[in-house]
Amino acid sequence: MEAIKISLDDYVLSGGGANGESYDHKTDPSVMLKLYFPGKIQQPLDEMLLARKVYELGVPTPEPGEYVVTEDGRYGIRFRRIVGKKSYSRATGDEPERVGEFAAEFAQMCRELHSLHIADGLFENVKDRYYRLLEDNPFFTKSEKDAIARFIGDTPDEDTAVHGDLQYSNAIFAGDKRYFIDLGDFCRGNHLFDVAMVYVCCCLSGEDFIKETFHMPKSLAIEFWHRFAPVYFGEDIPLKEIEETIRPYAGLKTLIIERDTRCPMPEFRAALSSIL
Repeated sequence: MEAIKISLDDYVLSGGGANGESYDHKTDPSVMLKLYFPGKIQQPLDEMLLARKVYELGVPTPEPGEYVVTEDGRYGIRFRRIVGKKSYSRATGDEPERVGEFAAEFAQMCRELHSLHIADGLFENVKDRYYRLLEDNPFFTKSEKDAIARFIGDTPDEDTAVHGDLQYSNAIFAGDKRYFIDLGDFCRGNHLFDVAMVYVCCCLSGEDFIKETFHMPKSLAIEFWHRFAPVYFGEDIPLKEIEETIRPYAGLKTLIIERDTRCPMPEFRAALSSIL
């Protein structure tokens, strides 16, 4: 697919992340741009094509736009922006007294996502993704890798949608509309691999990271999880039982974190203690 040439003179920088930067259009508030760092060509194209597949499935997500390139050779994706949007993490930080309401809405969105059945072969199986991450990880020993691989393999297979990065900052709302965003890791498989990220973001991450990334103190993030869990899993299941089930899947996120940080992360590995 050939990229559409655009000028950055039409945009203003609005934020940044691990892979690139985001821009707002100077005169059209409904247009935003996700621009990758120099050298990344295939990644934005792959993400755009994946985003369109997800959108066509009926997942509530903003309609993906065009594959673009700037004058200086940076590639990205141009989207139709959701005007007036707010993420569930930002909303909770701004109005902590509504934590129960926001957690329940987010939990219901997740339940609906995980009720979506996907045909085999349409998206990558989440197990295969974790096997690949495990193989590439240089910090676990062979015996540890074998134990983790057995745990992944023993997890029951499901044909449900998996967001892949199910943070409460990756679900937004505007008025009565709800959307998932940042679906570049969307795949298919057991829902526990997905929900574990909610637990990581609320309970395993450090105070400073939660404040910077999710705009709230850790105590409020933990409260969000306590309100999320009974809505998602059912009020008849004790929180302790839920957390015992979810912790090793949260620990698997170590593979993603260590890939990105390029160093071992013992604070997250602790969640793997039951399988190592």
